Amino acid sequence: MRRILFIFVDGIGLGDDNPDINPFVVAKTPILNALSNGKKWIRGIGRQISERAVFIPTDPRLGVAGRPQSGSSQAVILTGKNVPEILGRHYGPKPDKTTRNLLEKDNFFKRVIQQGKHAALLDGYPPKLLADIARGYTLPSSIQYAAIHSGQSLFTIDDILAERALTAEYTGYAWRDYLKLDNTPLFSPQEAGKKMVELARKYDFAFHSHWMTDYVGHRGPFERGVELLEILDGVLRGILDIWNDDEGLIILTSDHGNMEHIGDRKHTENDVPTLIIGSGKEAFAEGLTTLMDFVPRMEKYLFA
Repeated sequence: MRRILFIFVDGIGLGDDNPDINPFVVAKTPILNALSNGKKWIRGIGRQISERAVFIPTDPRLGVAGRPQSGSSQAVILTGKNVPEILGRHYGPKPDKTTRNLLEKDNFFKRVIQQGKHAALLDGYPPKLLADIARGYTLPSSIQYAAIHSGQSLFTIDDILAERALTAEYTGYAWRDYLKLDNTPLFSPQEAGKKMVELARKYDFAFHSHWMTDYVGHRGPFERGVELLEILDGVLRGILDIWNDDEGLIILTSDHGNMEHIGDRKHTENDVPTLIIGSGKEAFAEGLTTLMDFVPRMEKYLFA
């Protein structure tokens, strides 16, 4: 049996080796660095092959002028289509009507279900956000929209409490600290990584979406960016502790750059990092250079 765990981290790119603006330069991330042969995730790192991973600088621009945006780039990741080219521009943060139509007709969650397999967006969402989506007060993200149009009901606070889903920021602390949802289960980063693997093992294709890196990229502070990267490092430590490389692939990537240049407040045009972990990683990574390249490779990997 093969499965894919897709770890999406919004708004991280490969930026300058500048400790004043780039949290990747100063954050203590031994796991991330080990997976890329001891190199920091900054501009010029190049493609790296380590014992457990292939690291690939990945193009989110797709030949379209301007700064990549979440709505169109997330749709690229889940359709394999050059959505910015179709739109004539990068668009976001939420998907426009054309992008929504594309996601309704075809996205990788739908393809997995149509093949008789199981797929899920592993994030649970707080009551207010789900109510706002249901009332039409806010649009789902492209990732949420794709999951919904595969037939999934987005996971709720009840799923979080029952530990059938994870919060977007992994550990649960933000739900307690900012949303005052005091019953939210709490995990250390390493425990959250292990929980993500436990949840992913229920599906052929499991996707977790983290957005706080993009939020901090826009607003700062720098210290919070460092903290988020160190949390991500702990999550990956937990994942790697229990992931069997023969059971499938882990894919980590982003939709556009942002948090690697805190202070700009806008997205960047930098390449984004991609990690491929698991047996068969080299074959999967061969020829992968842009955000359009995930879907055809995932389809071959899961359905062949």
